[in-house]
Amino acid sequence: MKTQVAIIGAGPSGLLLGQLLHLQGIDTVILEARTPEYVLSRIRAGVLEQGTVDLLREAQAHSRMDRIGLIHEGVALSFNGRCERIDLKNLSGGKTVMVYGQTEVTRDLMDARAGNGGISIYEAQDVRLHDVYSDKPRVTFVKDGEEVTLECDFIAGCDGFHGVSRQSVPADAIKTFERVYPFGWLGILSETPPVSHELIYANHPRGFALCSMRHSMLSRYYVQCTLEDKVEEWPDERFWEELKIRLPAHAAASLVTGPSIEKSIAPLRSFVAEPMKFGRLFLVGDAAHIVPPTGAKGLNLAAGDVRTLYRILRKHYQEGRSDLLDRYSEICLRRVWKAERFSWWMTSMLHKFSDDPFAQRIQLAELEYYTGSLAGRTTIAENYVGLPYEPIE
Repeated sequence: MKTQVAIIGAGPSGLLLGQLLHLQGIDTVILEARTPEYVLSRIRAGVLEQGTVDLLREAQAHSRMDRIGLIHEGVALSFNGRCERIDLKNLSGGKTVMVYGQTEVTRDLMDARAGNGGISIYEAQDVRLHDVYSDKPRVTFVKDGEEVTLECDFIAGCDGFHGVSRQSVPADAIKTFERVYPFGWLGILSETPPVSHELIYANHPRGFALCSMRHSMLSRYYVQCTLEDKVEEWPDERFWEELKIRLPAHAAASLVTGPSIEKSIAPLRSFVAEPMKFGRLFLVGDAAHIVPPTGAKGLNLAAGDVRTLYRILRKHYQEGRSDLLDRYSEICLRRVWKAERFSWWMTSMLHKFSDDPFAQRIQLAELEYYTGSLAGRTTIAENYVGLPYEPIE
């Protein structure tokens, strides 16, 4: 079996890369260890940067997104009894974000690939990468009890933090940077109208809270919890009561509660692997970096990696440009570290780390400064809607 680009992982980054390359006549095969149903069951991010939205349109997987996605022109920061709106559109030169769930993005990309006749092999077991430092890398896997060899020019590792791609890299060839946060997010989905038409990020003495949504009758809410907390310890009544305490008064008063249809606890971490290229293997998205969800950067960072790799591979195949291949890592990492900084900063400013009153006062002073300054509001807006992509020339 042969292809030009072997893509490991059928999450949104792998599917997006496959779709973009396919539209340029570059052959791809996607290998995924799980079933399509399992991939679609992952509840993940829901805020898309302007650049991610534009990339989905370029991939011709945008019609449903443009029809039902919610364009947001602002976001609110709540603290010390106040609620300050950041005008994203006016402060960023006209950019906005779109609320559209990662599950929906994945479904749209799956449908686009199926419509184009692209090859996606699900339930591919025992995936192994071979000869990535040679000119003829290959991937072996087991499907329906048979071992298959996939010969290719390049391998894109889009298989997440726990995937085989990064694990296949020699230990002495990679360096990792990590920060694990001492808390998690307890999140629920409820079939209720959102408390606000825009997201609310709340700093409260009891801990962080976030009000988000998927559409007009599906809300997504989070409260900061300890790493020792269990979902079973948080019945709906306790969750709603705690959320109301942490929200600004006007939001708490208008909050519509209801039974949760999904409830989970997610730990928070920052993680970066350097470099992101090893011979003919490119790490993409969560395989190379993780951000805490506070800055809404996870899926968007993956899309940035995809955009960079797609443009580099397109120039390689269509213009014979092999010089750009070695620049993939440096280009991606510049953007990655800026997003890591913003996500870390938002997390540090909005969460409760301890009972230290000095630290709490510093957080409030930080929020007061940034929301009370045009430069501060602009900094938040520019980062939230997504920093500009680096040109590939």
